[in-house]
Amino acid sequence: MEVRKTVLVGHPAERMFDLIEAAEHYPDFLPWCAAATIVERSSEVVAADVTVDYHGVRFHFRTRNPKRPPEWMAIRLEHGPFHHFEGEWTLTPLGADGCRIDFLLRYDFKSAITRKLAGPVFDYIANTLVDAFVSRADRVHAGLAAPAPAPSPGPSATTATLTANEAPPSASAMTSLPATPAPGADPLNAAAPAASGGSPNRSET
Repeated sequence: MEVRKTVLVGHPAERMFDLIEAAEHYPDFLPWCAAATIVERSSEVVAADVTVDYHGVRFHFRTRNPKRPPEWMAIRLEHGPFHHFEGEWTLTPLGADGCRIDFLLRYDFKSAITRKLAGPVFDYIANTLVDAFVSRADRVHAGLAAPAPAPSPGPSATTATLTANEAPPSASAMTSLPATPAPGADPLNAAAPAASGGSPNRSET
């Protein structure tokens, strides 16, 4: 799977880079992120453990990302349930108060069964990630309090936990993401999000 997004925003590259790099704050505004812990940070790299817990699918992964603030950060998988997982953020300043964000992410899960179970959730995450960061910048810049993170789904018979060694989920777990969901029942049932009209400060191609 490959996701590419280009967005023009009315926020400086420095501000956007700081939001993207600060994984420890992801649970504050990304409803799918149950936990995120920085395991290493320097001027050249940031590494973080991230826990996804969304719509009955839960898994963990670690990235170790080279960076050149405030204009570039790579995305490199260290471990997790992916066969490959790589990408980059490129931020190009546009004057003093704006920037262009180019986002690229390529990923694939280790097995077909994992793709069937977790694929729809992660496809939704990847396709809405840029808009989530821009919305966060809009709220912070406006001085508004960030909303509390959405509650993660509680444990249930249909909750599946994926780990790096990929123990096969139970038959009941595989039904947590139906192949043909009811139209309009859930954000994950929609097609990949189109360009967001929520912020007047950006345009997307």
